[in-house]
Amino acid sequence: MKIINLILILFIISCNTKNNSVVNVPELLDRPEKLQYSIEWPRIKNTYADLKYKLKKEPESIESLISLSNLFIGEARVTGEHGHYYNAGLQMIDHALQIKKISKDNQFLALSNKASIQLSLHDFANALITAQKAVAINPYNSKIYGSIVDAYVELGDYEKAVENADKMVSIRPDLSSYSRVSYLREIHGMVDESIEAMKMAVEAGSPGSEERSWAVLQLGELYLRYNKVEESEYVLKQLLTERENYPFALGSLAEVYMKQNKLEHAEKTLQEACEIIPEVGFYVTLAELYKKQGRTEEMKTKLREILEMLKDDTDHGHNMSLEYAGLYLEFFDDAEMALKYIKSDQKMRPENIDINRMLAKIYIQKKDKSNAQICLQKAKITNSQHPEIKEIENQIQSI
Repeated sequence: MKIINLILILFIISCNTKNNSVVNVPELLDRPEKLQYSIEWPRIKNTYADLKYKLKKEPESIESLISLSNLFIGEARVTGEHGHYYNAGLQMIDHALQIKKISKDNQFLALSNKASIQLSLHDFANALITAQKAVAINPYNSKIYGSIVDAYVELGDYEKAVENADKMVSIRPDLSSYSRVSYLREIHGMVDESIEAMKMAVEAGSPGSEERSWAVLQLGELYLRYNKVEESEYVLKQLLTERENYPFALGSLAEVYMKQNKLEHAEKTLQEACEIIPEVGFYVTLAELYKKQGRTEEMKTKLREILEMLKDDTDHGHNMSLEYAGLYLEFFDDAEMALKYIKSDQKMRPENIDINRMLAKIYIQKKDKSNAQICLQKAKITNSQHPEIKEIENQIQSI
């Protein structure tokens, strides 16, 4: 009897081992037709098929798991399918990190990718912890310092963000490091210097690459934020000749048209962007346009869609508290709900200037001058020249 029981136990263990060795590779979603760039999309599909096949043959191929996570991160950026792809990337990374034979180099790469995804999901505190684990393995890689800079920026520790950006640039001056320098200069009120740094990021990028397109987009948005509307329009239109139907460029160009009061152009451009990818920001801008035009029913319809999208993102692990707060404040005139949503973010990152700017606006609507002033001072701590600062100052004076 003991021998039979032992055989049964060994059989069960064997079955479990076989089951555990199978890697369930998440699906590669078909790109919208306008994002199926001639060379890029076939290459992505072939790479995905090759990696999936390799994992079927070698379930513990750590390199394949990490490569798949890279692919999923890239697709999230291009397609806007964040809920699917970020979770897919985490699944591959966590599987790789559980394999006992993982080398230090691969552990570093896996942790780097995990930190990147956590940042994208707005899980900033855990992203910092993950990135610091990676740095402990390899302190000479510039890319991981980018994640540390981003985490410190979002958590409101700007001094440490600058310190790590300096390390990043000293290791490798490239698109990633120059773009971080640009962010930090803008945060500290150095707008012209911020623009120059982003230009350097663009120049450092490979022509036609998604990374360079993203940097050009940031440059266009910088121009727009500080009322350099003509420069923004030029940069974004140029980007669309280089990367046709780039939805994020279309979305930003629509905001340019709104600044110019070309509302028909803005609506048409936003509709084009929305047809390509389901990016919540495009829908919010459309709602703003409808509000501006007094198209109340269309605005309400769009807001219902936005709330569904935010819920879907939240259900997939994406922290959307700031977006919810902005929505309730701007469209529903509900300061209490806005405050309720932003409280979790305030607890996680009480010194962040963006959070405090939003809090100041919420308290203004609540006619709470004292708290509005406190939050405004926190929002100005870095000498930020964000256009909303002046608006908030004027609104506080009128309470």
